[in-house]
Amino acid sequence: MLLLGNTFPTALIRRRVIIEPHPVADLASRLQQEPHLSFWGHENTRALASAILGVDITRSRVGLALDSDHLPSLASQSFTEVFILSPNYAPGFRPTLGMEVTPEEITGWQVLLINFY
Repeated sequence: MLLLGNTFPTALIRRRVIIEPHPVADLASRLQQEPHLSFWGHENTRALASAILGVDITRSRVGLALDSDHLPSLASQSFTEVFILSPNYAPGFRPTLGMEVTPEEITGWQVLLINFY
């Protein structure tokens, strides 16, 4: 089972992690082969991200938590890795607090893989 989101709260990092860039195509391939849970936070980018990855990113209404081993947990499942798909913007652009970006403001996407040890 894969865990996918568009951002990860650093307040939930309570153990050693390694964060590495990961190819979007590799994440899309894994999502085609494995089930996933999503904590996607922005409804306005969910459809675009679903199209890029080739799967429906249906988000859970339950928020992330930490299990007793300080691993991220969603829907009673714990995870040692979390995939973050985040948008790239034009140089210098930074959304204001609470701003929902439009698909036209997104210039590309990047994947970060967070491994928990």
